[in-house]
Amino acid sequence: MAAVVSLAVQLPIARLGLSEPTELPEVAATATAALLLAALFGAVVLSGCRAPAWDGLRRKALRLRLPAAWVALSALATTVLAWPLEPTKLFYGGTSVDQAFRLQYLTRLTDSPVLSDMNYAGLPPYYPAGWFWLGGRFAALTGNPAWAAYKPFALLTIAVTAVAAFTLWSVVMRRRVAVLLAIATTLSGFLHGFDEPYAWPSAALLPPVAVAAWRVLRCREHRHRAALAGIGLFLGFTALTYTLYLAFSTVLLIAMAAVLVVRRANRPGPLLLRLLGIGAVAGLVALLVWTPFVLAKLGGAESAGAANNYLPAESVPPFPFLQPTLFGALCLAGLCWLVLSCRRNAVAAALLVVTGVVYLWFGLSTLAIAAHTTLLAFRVTTAFNVLLAVAGVLGLLELFRWARSRLPERFRAQAVALAVLLGLAGSVSTVETALATEVHSAAQPAYTDYYPTGSNAQRQADPAADGSWHDELLGALLETTDRAPSETVLLSTYHPIKSFAPFRGFQQETPHYANPLARYEERASEIRDWASARDSAELTAKLRGSGFTPPDAFVLRRAPDGLHLTLAHDAFPHQPNVQVYDVRFDPALFDSPGFARRDTGPFAVIATR
Repeated sequence: MAAVVSLAVQLPIARLGLSEPTELPEVAATATAALLLAALFGAVVLSGCRAPAWDGLRRKALRLRLPAAWVALSALATTVLAWPLEPTKLFYGGTSVDQAFRLQYLTRLTDSPVLSDMNYAGLPPYYPAGWFWLGGRFAALTGNPAWAAYKPFALLTIAVTAVAAFTLWSVVMRRRVAVLLAIATTLSGFLHGFDEPYAWPSAALLPPVAVAAWRVLRCREHRHRAALAGIGLFLGFTALTYTLYLAFSTVLLIAMAAVLVVRRANRPGPLLLRLLGIGAVAGLVALLVWTPFVLAKLGGAESAGAANNYLPAESVPPFPFLQPTLFGALCLAGLCWLVLSCRRNAVAAALLVVTGVVYLWFGLSTLAIAAHTTLLAFRVTTAFNVLLAVAGVLGLLELFRWARSRLPERFRAQAVALAVLLGLAGSVSTVETALATEVHSAAQPAYTDYYPTGSNAQRQADPAADGSWHDELLGALLETTDRAPSETVLLSTYHPIKSFAPFRGFQQETPHYANPLARYEERASEIRDWASARDSAELTAKLRGSGFTPPDAFVLRRAPDGLHLTLAHDAFPHQPNVQVYDVRFDPALFDSPGFARRDTGPFAVIATR
């Protein structure tokens, strides 16, 4: 239902055809969010009302609250993020920086459902393929190219996650409270998390799963086998979509077991058996996408990756509860509730353990720098923000119940009305803040980056930009190579071409997104060796004698002093974490019948024969 509602909301918004400049998307997103939030808050109040006069409405609310909550939460998550993207077919981030790799991966798995590395021919995937594989099937089903299917599938994912959060919280909390926690989760996603739709489900669903895991591990009786399997399924899901959360969740479960042993709440033996059961289920699920890579490693394949070699400013421990914002105040309320309630409330105890593991993860990540790597600790901040937001809601609910119980009976209805108005106003204000800051910033590349069809601001403002040569470049590659893109290996200085067509790459743009089995530095050394060839015959011999599948075509940038290719080297722990350098090819190296050259725009397309 969430998926259908999300698509039903997206379709009319995408067909409006508004022209810039206009503030209508932001105004419409805020207004619609306010209506949906009012409906959700109203349903929560009605379902908890015990006044005889309201019995009829309360019974209707109870009958409708599940489908109504699914519809409202899905529509809320979709409409706030879909409206600002109305002028473009791209998702937040456009085709720039990290988004280029995501589009490349989706393009690869749209072209073929067979698991394969996003870039290199003949290698199994290293980055989890689960979300991208499903996105590829969505693109194939809808008949859209991958780059155009990314936006609706990402929005659909975020909408389904909102409903999944409500469903999981309903397992451990009352449903009317679960609605509020799902709202808090979604609002947190508007501020932190929507830019990585494949990682957002793992981050958003971690808190309710952690609460369920705490209850299951704490129970002394041999029950809850289905719950253990469910927790294992969640860990397996993280392995399919975002491996970092698999590692974090594993450490979290071990930490929970250790805390319970220290507190003598359970014995080590039963805890170990339960952890092994969870791990077995998670491992079986993970093999759905990790089997090819594991088999390659077991077969003796060399690997050396730089995926974790990244140390941005956000690598310091996060303190969202110190931010002078409404969301920061909610996080502060959540932290206070966790500390004050952990001894008498199982939910608070579980979430406090997660909080401790978050800071432990940052500490371990800092220590890992000595081993020339990190644990990418800043990535778990998204889940931490969700945790503190839902804890803040639970804390404020407890404070409200305490205060209401001390009010005279005649003032209690007014207290409820005031609480609802404040909650609604705070939620709408958070939506406005997200639209004005994070959403607005992430939308700018989507407005200006090039995409192959239609028109957008970038093409109108700068017709000579590299992106405007995309169609000509694609045509030149198809003509000179005379083969399908999926069968063509490129050595290219213009990597966006692989985001729009399923070309293979001889080299990935940066070592951090390169498959560890690809031997990135050896490939870079071989490229430099090709550029040092004395003549065309020597270059041809080196290409034929390569230990890797040689490129079928070169896409090099033309300059007065020759043809240029841009490569990157891991510069960890410096920031930026890559050192970009230039490799120059003498044009005379390609002056032979063994190569076919065609110039288009700023590029030289050279195919091997």
